[in-house]
Amino acid sequence: MLRTLRRMSAADVVWIATALLHQGNPSRSEFSVQEIKERALKEDLWKGDAKTIYQHALQHCVANREPNNSKLRMLYDTRPGEDRPGYRRLFRQGDHFDPGREGSKYGMRTTPLREELPEEYLTLLDWYEEWSKQEGSRKSTLDPLLALYGSGKHIWADEHADEYVARLREGWE
Repeated sequence: MLRTLRRMSAADVVWIATALLHQGNPSRSEFSVQEIKERALKEDLWKGDAKTIYQHALQHCVANREPNNSKLRMLYDTRPGEDRPGYRRLFRQGDHFDPGREGSKYGMRTTPLREELPEEYLTLLDWYEEWSKQEGSRKSTLDPLLALYGSGKHIWADEHADEYVARLREGWE
């Protein structure tokens, strides 16, 4: 495998590891922070302390967690409020994020920059774009309210909403 001479950021390594997990396990929607760390170390792109990778997957890259040092939005906590280490997936446009992550020049980054990725990982950016579109169009199974989106629309498909409500209220006293 080719290796880049440029030192990669821990955030980019975490994104690559998570993207590879998604790509290799299409039936899974989330991965533990430990799984992400192990996959990142397996790729051998990080020469620093493994705790740094773990911390990025746990906190620094997670869009819907309060920012600590970093305001990146590369991962999404799929089980917020539960005990850590938690589970993560790649962030998708339209996902909720902590307001504290707004406004940073790095905060809008949801993927590594193309020019900073080793050549053998460039296809992940194309894969992510397609995956994000497909996943974004599916009803969320993690949020029961979002899963209801569009349900029941056949009930009033041929009737104006006001007429529908008036018909339901007929006979009320």
